[in-house]
Amino acid sequence: MADKPVSEPVSTNILRVEGLVGAADRVALLGHGGQTVWFTGLSGSGKSTLAFAVEEALVARGIAAYVLDGDNVRFGLNRDLGFSAADRTENVRRIGEVCRLFQDAGLVVLSAFISPYRADRDAVRALHPEGSFVEVFVDTPLEICEARDVKGLYARARTGEIPEFSGISAPYEAPDAPDITVDATRPLSECVGVMLEHLDV
Repeated sequence: MADKPVSEPVSTNILRVEGLVGAADRVALLGHGGQTVWFTGLSGSGKSTLAFAVEEALVARGIAAYVLDGDNVRFGLNRDLGFSAADRTENVRRIGEVCRLFQDAGLVVLSAFISPYRADRDAVRALHPEGSFVEVFVDTPLEICEARDVKGLYARARTGEIPEFSGISAPYEAPDAPDITVDATRPLSECVGVMLEHLDV
């Protein structure tokens, strides 16, 4: 379980180092700038499915894109975190920092995490240069997410087997003003089209 996140590094004997290659150099190399596309929504809303489909479409267009999926990251970088409120916040903080590095490297990183708290998502946005963070609300009603229940998580949450489950026994705070809203009850190809229409890459 993570300790309470800190806003400043614990170490005091460090300095931020700037390299010799800048954003313009990376744009010249890759043909596009870096961007973080942050998908948020309930479990089963279609975040990962949409993120992977958008990744495929971007790569087909010659854009260097990569998906960071919530489950996948918990097998490695965030394997020490559970699902308490503090751990959820630390999970998003770590991924936000990784996304910022990807974005700085010139990639389009597609981050698919429930990320249930507005304040945590706002903190990730604040890490990024203006215009390089895109919040995408995958707006799928709870009843549809629960009917899909591919992993069987909602059924277990309803019986209390899984405590602190977003949307059931823990809060999910939908974005107030997302950059893009996707109705993931629509066909996947249509949702990808909405994303490509709005992304500035």
